[in-house]
Amino acid sequence: MTATTDGSTGALPPRAAAASETTITPVEAGVQDAAVRAVRRATDFLLARQDAQGWWKGDLETNVTMDAEDLLLRQFLGILDESTTRAAALFIRGEQREDGTWATFYGGPGELSTTIEAYVALRLAGDAPDEPHMARAAQWIRGRGGIASARVFTRIWLALFGWWKWEDLPELPPELIWFPSWVPLNIYDFGCWARQTIVPLTIVSAKRPVRPAPFPLDELHTDPAHPNPDRPLAPAASWDGAFQRLDRALHQVRKVVPRRLRRAAMHTAARWIIERQENDGCWGGIQPPAVYSIIALHLMGYDLQHPVIREGLASLDRFAVWREDGARMIEACQSPVWDTCLATIALADAGLPADHPQLVRAADWMLGEQIVRPGDWAVKRPGLPPGGWAFEFHNDNYPDIDDTAEVVLALRRVRHHDPERVEKAIGRGVRWNLGMQSRNGAWGAFDVDNTSPFPNRLPFCDFGEVIDPPSADVTAHVVEMLAVEGLAHDPRTRRGIQWLLAEQEPDGSWFGRWGVNYIYGTGSVVPALAAAGIPGSHPAMRRAVAWLESVQNDDGGWGEDLRSYRDAKGWSGRGASTASQTAWALMALLAAGERDSKAVERGVEWLAATQREDGSWDEPYFTGTGFPWDFSINYHLYRQVFPLTALGRYVHGDPFAGAEGG
Repeated sequence: MTATTDGSTGALPPRAAAASETTITPVEAGVQDAAVRAVRRATDFLLARQDAQGWWKGDLETNVTMDAEDLLLRQFLGILDESTTRAAALFIRGEQREDGTWATFYGGPGELSTTIEAYVALRLAGDAPDEPHMARAAQWIRGRGGIASARVFTRIWLALFGWWKWEDLPELPPELIWFPSWVPLNIYDFGCWARQTIVPLTIVSAKRPVRPAPFPLDELHTDPAHPNPDRPLAPAASWDGAFQRLDRALHQVRKVVPRRLRRAAMHTAARWIIERQENDGCWGGIQPPAVYSIIALHLMGYDLQHPVIREGLASLDRFAVWREDGARMIEACQSPVWDTCLATIALADAGLPADHPQLVRAADWMLGEQIVRPGDWAVKRPGLPPGGWAFEFHNDNYPDIDDTAEVVLALRRVRHHDPERVEKAIGRGVRWNLGMQSRNGAWGAFDVDNTSPFPNRLPFCDFGEVIDPPSADVTAHVVEMLAVEGLAHDPRTRRGIQWLLAEQEPDGSWFGRWGVNYIYGTGSVVPALAAAGIPGSHPAMRRAVAWLESVQNDDGGWGEDLRSYRDAKGWSGRGASTASQTAWALMALLAAGERDSKAVERGVEWLAATQREDGSWDEPYFTGTGFPWDFSINYHLYRQVFPLTALGRYVHGDPFAGAEGG
């Protein structure tokens, strides 16, 4: 039996067609047929959702703090309107759990700061404290220590309205902006997402603004008469104790710092912010830095009609996703470049002809998104020519290494009408990625050697990662791209491979920094090693295969809960089966040469059986990672692109497996 596809997906590539001439047993034939049907339907589904300009973008769902802080910003600026409030409140109420709390991911536990911010947002929307859903939330909040136990970012938002005292928050002096890059705790010691947030917050911290609160929040304090309890200091000999005492010292310095010096520092910070505003008005294509930048510049005297503020506010409206029921969800950021390159890879690996008009259109759009001017990354690499791609629509300051690698892999799968243009773009991207290699041979997401141990110790930094060290998943994607480009034996690639081999966990998996979690890490690394010529018989590959087989669910799929970031021993590779995580496991097993294994057969059967009639998959679970455990993401396109990639490789083979041979 020869597996074929219809005209919507194109013919089998020669290598896969030759392989299909071998004898297939009836059981295998059934799985093969199911996979082919699933590929056909998933391909049609994905093709129908491409934008006319050539890009794909799925919703990027996080948690209700985005929606709550959007309302708080508008309340602070005096522009909160009834329709926006009503739509946001509808979404926030819909996300509340039975116990009155809000979680940071589907099926996760209630989270204190998220619940506080959601509660305050609903108060802004007119929900009364004695309504049952509000009373349940307030009781739960008080039981966890009340506002005093919330993270610093939440208490900053409350301080803007006098619900918390500024003097009881960590100090962030704007003079940080003047620290040279070789001084510890300079702004470039922070990951780019933290840097873009901290700089505007230094202005906010220095100004300490308070707008009249529209209502009290006594019901969220365990002791309303003494809402700001003193917190004990850690031992002076510990890092935490040292930085707590540094913070106390900075509070005293604030009283004596010359006003002219502070004003000059704030003006320097404001210029830094304005210089990094993107063409569409946002900052870094991310919602949180945009929110804080608007507040900071407004405090510096920029009125709401100033072009910088006006365009910044307009950009925030573009983060809103309006649902059919009238609810309004705010995306933390948008992922068109990432979604487009992954969709291109999926469709090509599913057998769509390389010169298909929609693939060419996608390539055209990606080529137009290449960044050809320096950004903050040039602080560490001043002589490196630009050439990367960012994650979002508009983010020229912060291209990222992961997107750049995947865009190159996507462009290699398209037969473009202007091959010279493609080669030049790929050459720039490869050169930039190689130049962003860290000293240890691996790659981070945005910066080089962003590994300072100090930023995470600051009392201010109590929410998620604030540095950007190299990770296995990003390094794997770069290694895979370099192998496809014929550079598997380049010394720089070999250093990356050696780093990956050294990072393998004792159980055979790899940690996933930007996806959940060990399944994502393993699903990224194994295909990269295979592309670089590491054979399936290599001990590292056999350990990875054994681990994946050991964590396969009884239903044939794979899943992993976000709790694995907190409890690897109890949750690594464990969770309800999901389409994206099953696909990651299959991609690894196929790359390791396990196509005919029972594990692969069961995984393919699970994907085929759970596919909807329209070719899509359902996936409420969060399988993307912003900050491990603290900030999780449901990429709504993951459930489409990764299953199609895995099934396509099952049917046709991986076009770049063993790109450099054994």
